[in-house]
Amino acid sequence: MRLIVGTIIVFVCVFGSYAAMGGHLEVLWQPFEFVIILGAAIGAFVIGNPAPVLKAVPAMLGSLMKGAKYKQECYVELLGMQYSLYKLVKQKGMLAVEQHIENPSESTLFNAFPTFAANHHAVEFVCDYMRMLTMGANNVHEMDALMDEELETHHQEQERVVAAMQSLADGTPALGIVAAVLGVIKTMGAITEPPEVLGHLIGGALVGTFFGVFVAYGFFGPMAQSLKGIYEAEAKYYLSLKAGLLAHIAGQPPVMAVEFARKALMSDVRPTFSEVEAATAGLPA
Repeated sequence: MRLIVGTIIVFVCVFGSYAAMGGHLEVLWQPFEFVIILGAAIGAFVIGNPAPVLKAVPAMLGSLMKGAKYKQECYVELLGMQYSLYKLVKQKGMLAVEQHIENPSESTLFNAFPTFAANHHAVEFVCDYMRMLTMGANNVHEMDALMDEELETHHQEQERVVAAMQSLADGTPALGIVAAVLGVIKTMGAITEPPEVLGHLIGGALVGTFFGVFVAYGFFGPMAQSLKGIYEAEAKYYLSLKAGLLAHIAGQPPVMAVEFARKALMSDVRPTFSEVEAATAGLPA
């Protein structure tokens, strides 16, 4: 929704103001200039990025359209899942969680929290570390370092996508100049034409510079910034899982492990202690 609203604002303010001060919108329609700029930008994007980044483009566009994946209720559900999991271990021991972590898609515990259960990576993250606990790994510092390494790898994978989009934004103005130069070359071939014809050709050439700067700072740059914010919010989701798991490994009771997890969240989506207490009060192990 933010992408659509922002796009409308950009178009209305730029083209509406141009038309309001007497500009002719039809002059801005230079399809071959657009093909030069966007085609070269796509080609450069393909040249400069590895296959995993190119494969991530559809998901990236989906993230931009949908915005942040997690709302406050998702975090309440995440904390509730952790409470139920740690409570189960506290009451029945580590062996009680094996049926859930070995077959998470059929786990009654995980499926009681649909937002979490639908997040394949989060489920895998929890299952991997709980499985390690069942096998005897209980050193908090070693687990902390391992989680940091995994989350850093995940962050780097997402950062490559953000960097690719930012590179697109950085390069598009220069490609606009390329289109403008080609337009000037075309104009020089018609140097004997009357001034009104030359003026139209020069104006068309300058549209290349305008369009390159317009899409770079009006769309590609903000899209890169939006992606960064979306991925940072997702990182906090995993940091909350990490904080809760480490507190559980350190021997904290379920309510305190959940509190550790809650404190890792951003303030704008962090549920209050009372909200978490109310949400976990009736949860069974």
